[in-house]
Amino acid sequence: MLLNELRDYNASLLQTNLFKDYCPNGVQVEGRAGVRRIASGVTASQQVLDAAIAWGADAILVHHGYFWRSEEAAITGIKKRRIAELLRHDVSLLAYHLPLDAHPELGNNAQLGKLLGLTVQSRFSEQNIACLGMLEQPLTLAQFTKKIEQALQRTPQVIGDATKTVKNIAWCSGGGQGYFEEAIARGADAFVTGEISEQNFHLANESGVAFIAAGHHATERWGIQALGEHLAERFGLEHRFFDQNNPV
Repeated sequence: MLLNELRDYNASLLQTNLFKDYCPNGVQVEGRAGVRRIASGVTASQQVLDAAIAWGADAILVHHGYFWRSEEAAITGIKKRRIAELLRHDVSLLAYHLPLDAHPELGNNAQLGKLLGLTVQSRFSEQNIACLGMLEQPLTLAQFTKKIEQALQRTPQVIGDATKTVKNIAWCSGGGQGYFEEAIARGADAFVTGEISEQNFHLANESGVAFIAAGHHATERWGIQALGEHLAERFGLEHRFFDQNNPV
């Protein structure tokens, strides 16, 4: 398929025009016009780029791309080396941030909920990215923590009483710790996200709602893979996911 067709399809599928984001969604670096092989990765790091290019990717899909609102605009140093590698091999980079978090089927939060056995009942947060749902059966916090650890292959950081029973779960992949108070107000027994901030410790202790920091990278590995697989199936493309171990 053509790169422009891929760009337009993704924009419609993910409804990128509805989001006020911190970076451009869509084609960030333009490569060759034709696309047969698509690679995906969480972040457009040098390691992911090198692996995808070595595989022969025509385009690389990521959740964390470039040109963030607060970053230096000059293309120097690490950014220069990454972009130069893409341009040297005529490979496109497409990035989808908040639209990929929010998609009801392919999104990071939809995929994370599916992985953890959670049924979405409602959405909340500034752009309806975070989710509130239920476990099929109540679990102790210790049991739910173990479920997360097994699913994500990473030991989460947990603030809460391990013996307490949890069923109503709120979650937001990545850096969603700012939504913890809203999750508490909506009646969650526990809140799952990627990162933890200092104040979350006190809110968890004083509210009795458990806070689970399961890893920014670990909670956002799933949406970009789902998008890549969807595109491969729909358009007859080859797709491969390239992961980079990230303990954060």
